[in-house]
Amino acid sequence: MATRVIPSYSLYGVETEPDWQSWFDFEWIPQRSRPYNWKIRPHQHDALIQILYVTQGSGEVLIDHSRTRFTAPCLISIPAQTVHGFDFSEDVDGPVVTAAQRPLESLVVVACPEFLPNIRKPAVLSLDAVGGHSAALMPLFLAIEREAHIQAPGQLTAGLAILVAICIQVFRLTHLNVASANHANSRKAAQIEKFRAMVDENFKSHLPINHYAAQLGITPGQLSRLCREVFGVSSLDMINARLVHEAQRVLVYTGNSVKQLAYSLGFSDETYFCRFFRKHTGLSPMEFRSKAMQQMANPVSHSTAKA
Repeated sequence: MATRVIPSYSLYGVETEPDWQSWFDFEWIPQRSRPYNWKIRPHQHDALIQILYVTQGSGEVLIDHSRTRFTAPCLISIPAQTVHGFDFSEDVDGPVVTAAQRPLESLVVVACPEFLPNIRKPAVLSLDAVGGHSAALMPLFLAIEREAHIQAPGQLTAGLAILVAICIQVFRLTHLNVASANHANSRKAAQIEKFRAMVDENFKSHLPINHYAAQLGITPGQLSRLCREVFGVSSLDMINARLVHEAQRVLVYTGNSVKQLAYSLGFSDETYFCRFFRKHTGLSPMEFRSKAMQQMANPVSHSTAKA
């Protein structure tokens, strides 16, 4: 019996090039699928990862031995050495980025190592349930397209940096999909996402929980139970966490005094803000700033100390 050999391509239909480390590619799905009558036979890329953002149409993707139906909008991530093929509808559209996986992983390990497993695992993510969270995707893909079509110093580095940002979005959307799948009640999912958006917009105003609950049409108790169900913390904990996150960002990336920071975050009293910050971080604002500056100035010794 003859053994079937899975072809290995750089891009589908193009023989693998040895100098894979030095490039990335951008194209639109119809550019490669239309000449093959919308069917891409099973193949793999030895050293390349592909991320497709399907904005229109539908189809079926083969990943190793599993077939999955998909409908726009969705993201499909195919890491290196994964056998895959596509059967697209004729109205399919959307961008495709192909990049050297190993250099991309090197950047991710430095910037955000917790994302690394996502890069190495195939994924088909429906974006129906995540609403506006997918809005950041297309500008990133278009930025990759611009880098792919210019000849300029740092082109590869810029392209891979933007691709890291896309991978972060994939990571976030994966978690949103998991949350949506775990909470079959779509009304609850919509409420919690609306609450998060309201907190992002209003956390400096220190609005009471009653205000958020009223905007969502539920009681404060229901809101807190919903937050505990989805995130494991109360609604007040979520608001406080957002305040602490912003305070940490300002302490690290600006030279603002603690008094300026306290007032910018809606605290009328600097002393109360310091107590609030220490309660949630275990450090005073200035202790946190000093520690963060030391870590940024000497990241190698810090990571060694942690190990």
